[in-house]
Amino acid sequence: MANDSARMLATPPLAAPPGHEGTAACSVDNPASGLIREILARVGDKWSMLVIGVLHDGPLRFTELQRKIDGISHRMLTQTLRSLERDGLVTRTSYPEIPPRVEYAATPLGRSLSEPVIELARWAFAHRADILEAREAFDER
Repeated sequence: MANDSARMLATPPLAAPPGHEGTAACSVDNPASGLIREILARVGDKWSMLVIGVLHDGPLRFTELQRKIDGISHRMLTQTLRSLERDGLVTRTSYPEIPPRVEYAATPLGRSLSEPVIELARWAFAHRADILEAREAFDER
């Protein structure tokens, strides 16, 4: 499977017609679409996006992260951090102190992801009233 992923990354995507460049990356016609889908599933889940966004400004300890992310359980934060670390988006640094101290930080790759994540959060904030209005109109029908 690792060889399939490497082969998909090495295969250039199909050229898109002018004006449709974004759709080519998402299309099943793109040889890397399976890997793209897998990566988007990882970084697109709400907890991963929130962790990446919160770590944008610098490293945090586990309890600081949990306090900053409303509603995340200890277990879910642990799983999310492990997955993000596995994908190279977060680092875990353990300091040999008493009591032990562990910090999590976004890697350069994670920080490059935090920029669109923060923009998406800004978009959600700016359009929250429009979305609530659309939901109410839909539910009335």
